[in-house]
Amino acid sequence: MTSRHLLVRAARGEAVERPPVWAMRQAGRWDPEFNRIRNGLSFYEFSENVELAAKASLCPKRFGVDAIILFYDITTLTIAMGLPFVLQKDVGPVPDRPVRTLADLDRLDANPDPERYRHIRHLLKLVKSELKDELPVIVFAGAPFTVATYCIGTGKNLAATRTFIAERPKVWGGLLDRLSSATVGFLKTLIAEGADVYQLFDSWAGLLSAEEYRTHAQAHHQAIFKAATGVPRILFAKECPYLDEMTRSGADIISLGVRHDLAQARAAYPNLVFQGNVDEDLLRAGTPKQVAEATRRCVTQGGDCKHIVNLSHGCDRATPVANFEAYVNAVRTAT
Repeated sequence: MTSRHLLVRAARGEAVERPPVWAMRQAGRWDPEFNRIRNGLSFYEFSENVELAAKASLCPKRFGVDAIILFYDITTLTIAMGLPFVLQKDVGPVPDRPVRTLADLDRLDANPDPERYRHIRHLLKLVKSELKDELPVIVFAGAPFTVATYCIGTGKNLAATRTFIAERPKVWGGLLDRLSSATVGFLKTLIAEGADVYQLFDSWAGLLSAEEYRTHAQAHHQAIFKAATGVPRILFAKECPYLDEMTRSGADIISLGVRHDLAQARAAYPNLVFQGNVDEDLLRAGTPKQVAEATRRCVTQGGDCKHIVNLSHGCDRATPVANFEAYVNAVRTAT
């Protein structure tokens, strides 16, 4: 099927007039308009209010981005599976009752009814209605490894995660399997209901050893990408050193961090599309001129096609609006 959307065409490797641009966390606390809409609500109150979440998702449109990503959290799915979370300031998602035993695992539904995340489905419908096909809509899910670390209460504390895996291998393996199954169902539902692209986030997998990565991360990436098809699929593994393994995940687009050389990756894997990789730290701390210069270099390194401009991670809450404007405008005016 053909698409009128620049980002979808680039994601398919088609010839495009310029690379498309969007940013992870482009709808977030760095944007005064986002904060006005949020109006002090807690994260889950805000994200589960479909009308407000739709307005938040659409905020970046005024800057000229080439896609809208829906505003919700990777823990949305685990909540639907039966594990509530709270978002603690400066800590992140914290489970109501961390998974510790096989009994805890049995309480998680590996195939939750889509009605349990109906607010995301309604959000997708509302945002698509507001956009009137002007821009594509990106949905996302957390990859099993990263989501599992939150489910057991360790997060980015890799030492604690390794201890859990060693002491409770059956619980850990069962948790990854359940999360994989639920993620496939979640993404397939959103694809069927109109999502144009999806991104799989594995924020902490890049901290693993190569063997750990293949076992706990890559195997589940492959299973998800094989099962949830029909739209372009992006893999984001934050600053992951295992580029070869990422390219064998089954994803159509590989998102790169600052540790990667974009031009070298394009040359080594000419059949893949790459996303990235403007430094998120520069977007936060640099000047608009520095951001524009870095973004233009990224466009040059990415080449004329098979490149989606994005950040190395996401927009920090301290990102100046002028820097985000410079980032987007540098791509839109690239020649």
